Amino acid sequence: MKQIEVQIMGQSYLLGCPEGGEAQLREAVDRVDAAMCKIRDAGKVKARDRIAVLASLNLAFDLAAQQAAAAAAPAPTASPATAVPGADAGEDDAKAAQLIQKLDQALAGDDHLL
Repeated sequence: MKQIEVQIMGQSYLLGCPEGGEAQLREAVDRVDAAMCKIRDAGKVKARDRIAVLASLNLAFDLAAQQAAAAAAPAPTASPATAVPGADAGEDDAKAAQLIQKLDQALAGDDHLL
């Protein structure tokens, strides 16, 4: 496994990366860095760990919203050979919403997510 050095909010991290996955990992790092810097620059939260949690929640919420939008859009009809058994997007969305609600309650002292 390859290791690459990245910067998130000015701090260096050495991350393991599977062969051929460097571009995808760097894109993920860029998203996390941008989300964390946005929260830091808003000036409402100073602790790095809280910034990381809030950025993670925002990214997870965005992903859940994208998945919900994709699930709501008419999908091409899958043939039985390509259908994924047991895949239930509605159940995943409900679990994600419950997780976000629990995390929001745990972070209630921060007033709201940015």
